[in-house]
Amino acid sequence: MTSKHPETLALHAGWRRDEATTAVAVPIYQTTSYQFDSPDHAADLFGLRALGNIYTRIMNPTTDVLEKRLAALEGGVAALAVASGQSASALSVQNLARAGDNIVSSTDLYGGTWNLFANTLKDQGIETRFVDPADPEAFARATDERTRAYYAETLPNPKLRVFPIAEVAAIGRRFGIPLIMDNTAAPLLVRPFDHGAAVVMYSLTKYLGGHGTSIGGAVIDGGNFDWEAHAARQPALNTPDPSYHGAVWSQAVKPLGPIAYILKMRVTLLRDLGAAISPFNAFLILQGVETIALRMRAHSDNALAVARYLGERKDVARVIHPSTLTGQAADWTAKYLPHGMGGLVGMELKGGAAAGRKFIEALKMFYHVANIGDARSLAIHPGTTTHSQLNEAEQEATGVSPGYVRLSIGIEHIDDILADLGQALDAASA
Repeated sequence: MTSKHPETLALHAGWRRDEATTAVAVPIYQTTSYQFDSPDHAADLFGLRALGNIYTRIMNPTTDVLEKRLAALEGGVAALAVASGQSASALSVQNLARAGDNIVSSTDLYGGTWNLFANTLKDQGIETRFVDPADPEAFARATDERTRAYYAETLPNPKLRVFPIAEVAAIGRRFGIPLIMDNTAAPLLVRPFDHGAAVVMYSLTKYLGGHGTSIGGAVIDGGNFDWEAHAARQPALNTPDPSYHGAVWSQAVKPLGPIAYILKMRVTLLRDLGAAISPFNAFLILQGVETIALRMRAHSDNALAVARYLGERKDVARVIHPSTLTGQAADWTAKYLPHGMGGLVGMELKGGAAAGRKFIEALKMFYHVANIGDARSLAIHPGTTTHSQLNEAEQEATGVSPGYVRLSIGIEHIDDILADLGQALDAASA
C-alpha cells in the first residue's frame, strides 16, 4: 500500500486477495503446520536465510496479515502478534533484559503491568525502577550500566496524564537505551515512532479489536534504533545467542532488514514461551482494525463530552481526562494528542468508595467489566479490581484513589451515555 492514511491502511495494508481462491477477506488459516517445498527450503527457513511459515506457534498466514497491517499503521518495519497484551509487555522487556539487568518504567501504568514489573520480572532477576514521568530527567537519574530499556504508556490507564515520548526517547538515545511505548489507549491518535520511540506494543484486546471478543497483543519494531552501535549497552542483540545456533542478531538479520529486535523475539521468546495468538483471534481483531479510525474519533468525541458533563456535576469531586490537565501536562496533551484524547475518563466521587459502589450498581447501559476500548461503554472501580493487587502507595503512584471510577466511553449516542451516567450519579448521591 502506498497510502499513508490510516483509514485506507486499516482496510488494505498487508493483503489484497487470496491467490489460490481470489477471496477478498483474509482467510482463517486454522493449521498447526506447513509443508516445506524441499529439505533445502526447510533448512533455509530454520536457518533464517529465508522467511516463511514453519509452525503456527511462531507464525501463521492470518496472523501475518494482522502484523503487516499493524506495522503499516504505526510506521514500523515489522510486528509480532501474541496471545495477549500482558505477554506483549513481558516479551518486549525480556527480549532485551536478562537476569541482573534493569529497566526504568513510568509509574503511570495499568495495574497488571505494574505487578508484572514489580513482582514477576523481579522474580526472574530483572529489576524495574519506577520514576514519575512528570520529570523526564528522572529516567536518566535512574539509569546505570545495566539498564536495557525505558517503558511507558502513551495515555496511562488510569491516570490519563500523557507521557512525554520525545523527551524521554531523546534521553534514552543518549545512553543507547530504547523507549518501549504501550500505545493501547491511543491507537492512531499518536504514533510513538514519530516521536523517537523504538518499540510500540499493544493490548489488541482493547481498541484495535474493539468488540470485546478476542484476547491478543502485539509488539511493533520501529526499525529506527541502531542496536549494533550500542553493542555494550544491548548485549542481548549483540552477543552470540546459544538458543539459536549462536546467532548475533544485529548481524544475522541484516539481509532481511532492520528487524533484529522483532525477529529475535519471534524465533526465541515466542518459540520457547509459546504465547501464540490463535488464527481465529487474529481474524477477529483484523475485523476491528478495519474500523479503528472511525471508532477512535467517536470514542474521543464522546469521552470529551462526558468529561465536560462530569465537570459540571456537584457530586463529582474531580474529573480525570487529558482535557482537564494544566501546565506542562496540558502542553504534552496538545503536543501528542491534537487529533483526539481517547475514550477513557476517570472521576472521583465526593462520597468516596461507598458512592463509587452505589454508582456502579445503578448503571443500566454501561457494562461493569474489567476491560477498556470496547465499542460499548464500560465502567469499573480500579481500587478493588484491576489495581487491587497493588498496595496503597502503589495505587496512589498509578493514580488510583478509593473513590476513583474509570469509564471507558463507547460509541453509543452521547445522549444515551449522559442519561445513564446522570441517573447513576443521582442514585449514588441520594
